[in-house]
Amino acid sequence: MQCDDKKTDMRTFAAEPEDIGTRIDVFAAENSDALSRSGFKKLIEEGNVLVNDKAVKANYKLRKNDIVTLIIPEAEPLEIIPQNIPLDILYEDDDVIVINKPQGMVVHPAPGHYTDTLVNALLYHCGDSLSGINGVMRPGIVHRIDMDTSGVIMAAKNNNAHRSLAAQLAEHSITRKYNAIVYNNIKEDEGTVDKPIARNPSDRKKMAVVPGGRRAVTHYRVLERLGKFTFIEAQLETGRTHQIRVHMTYIGHPLLGDSVYGPKKQPFNLKGQVLHARVLGFIHPRTGEYMEFESELPEYFTRLLDNVKKL
Repeated sequence: MQCDDKKTDMRTFAAEPEDIGTRIDVFAAENSDALSRSGFKKLIEEGNVLVNDKAVKANYKLRKNDIVTLIIPEAEPLEIIPQNIPLDILYEDDDVIVINKPQGMVVHPAPGHYTDTLVNALLYHCGDSLSGINGVMRPGIVHRIDMDTSGVIMAAKNNNAHRSLAAQLAEHSITRKYNAIVYNNIKEDEGTVDKPIARNPSDRKKMAVVPGGRRAVTHYRVLERLGKFTFIEAQLETGRTHQIRVHMTYIGHPLLGDSVYGPKKQPFNLKGQVLHARVLGFIHPRTGEYMEFESELPEYFTRLLDNVKKL
């Protein structure tokens, strides 16, 4: 799949209830790190930020059910190459495909990772049967999980399915449960972190709890206390970038292996944060049936659990 002569990357977002009244330039900058806020203002002036398929001005304030499209120029023409990468497919039909993603796999091409991504594998497996709503760089991609996070992720095989799944994400009706190992002993058996998240004002590559950011809610419960660590389940009510990692760090329990939001030095030789997307549930776009998929803890996770218990 190749970008056209316009060399653009198109990204689509559904306005959530808490986004109503937010200026479009603020919304764009908070939802993408592709450009600075001033860069997005220029993009708006050039007519490359659309709301419901119509160009808007920078002072436009989002309304209920708005669909925002960002058309971002690419620095270079790119060719996204289908690659025969084995996929652990949990479910597939004409509308959706559900994958158990391994740790270390990037979801979609981006600077530094144009090959060996989930998108490259999906293009080989599905051919042209992927939604095009999110542009040539993200065909089929409705949501993401971080490179070093393993587990269940879904992709849409047509635009109608994509719209349905994106709407469910915006309504916070999709079930997403994760397992993680965090630092320190969590005293309470369960709890909720309801703190807004936005890009870190001092480092735009990172997220942080920021007053005035987008509402973010994470529910957690203790599965096992492991001395200096705790094995937990975290359930997302919202789905902000790095949400679990940011929220658990905020309450004093960063994820083991997370050198971005936690300690730089790790007690184990880990590739990244110990976080596994175990359960994903959604309403099927065509049948209206609720479907739920579960991925067992991968070998790297269970081996680490055993090692932590030996400490």
